[in-house]
Amino acid sequence: MQTKRVESYSNCKISIIIATHKQYFMPGDPMYIPLHVGKLGKESIGYQGDDVGDNISVKNPYFCELTGLYWAWKNLSADYIGLIHYRRFFSIKTYLQRKKLSLQDIYLSQLEAKALLQKYDVLVPKKRNYYIETLYSHYAHTLHKEHLDVAREIIKEYTPDYVESFDKVMKQRGGYMFNMFIMPKELVNHYCCWLFPILFELERRIPPDGYSSFHARFYGRVSELLFNVWLHNYSINHSIRIKEIPFVYGEKINWIKKGTAFLLAKFFKKKYEKSF
Repeated sequence: MQTKRVESYSNCKISIIIATHKQYFMPGDPMYIPLHVGKLGKESIGYQGDDVGDNISVKNPYFCELTGLYWAWKNLSADYIGLIHYRRFFSIKTYLQRKKLSLQDIYLSQLEAKALLQKYDVLVPKKRNYYIETLYSHYAHTLHKEHLDVAREIIKEYTPDYVESFDKVMKQRGGYMFNMFIMPKELVNHYCCWLFPILFELERRIPPDGYSSFHARFYGRVSELLFNVWLHNYSINHSIRIKEIPFVYGEKINWIKKGTAFLLAKFFKKKYEKSF
């Protein structure tokens, strides 16, 4: 499948969902759609819910922001679709610029997005590097490696031509994380048609029962790596222009705790038990 170029970027429609489960600052740019993920059975927080139309809102405790991606895939008709989080978002402003700007002005704007999409097909966050870990070993040390092993088995059964990409990506020491991207709707369709059948089968083979609420969210975490697998495979077979752009944390990160947990998992086999 050859990626279609949008003839008039000034008129193209970009819809970027902001996955959230609580009220938070949301930019006023109409390109952004605050989306209450896991809305099914919950009180409204004033945002669009992922429980209308074709949806998997009920799976949110396990699939995380992917219930938002599924909703966008099935229910939005924009030329480009993106996914970010209420506390992680794209910005091309420098650090010094961000220090002087309001939160509203730090977010990637529609004009900035359109300018980038004239040159590139897929926008992804700056690669996260683990240096002393591969993607596979980091997952195995911090979570449970059988999630990836079974995912590989499913990929081998469903789409065997992706196995080589899976193996290569698992040996990398960095990747595009957080399930963040902006890309044409046709690529979102290609990705989701590949991803969700794999995750649904993974859920069947390894049910979330028996895991803590933290570890039961592993389908969403596996998908972060599978996005890299899909993108690697797609870029081998198609002409595609990928651009890494910076992302910003909307909340303060305790890097000392995060780094300590990383090292404890690597050297002392202490699994993660919460997000940092």
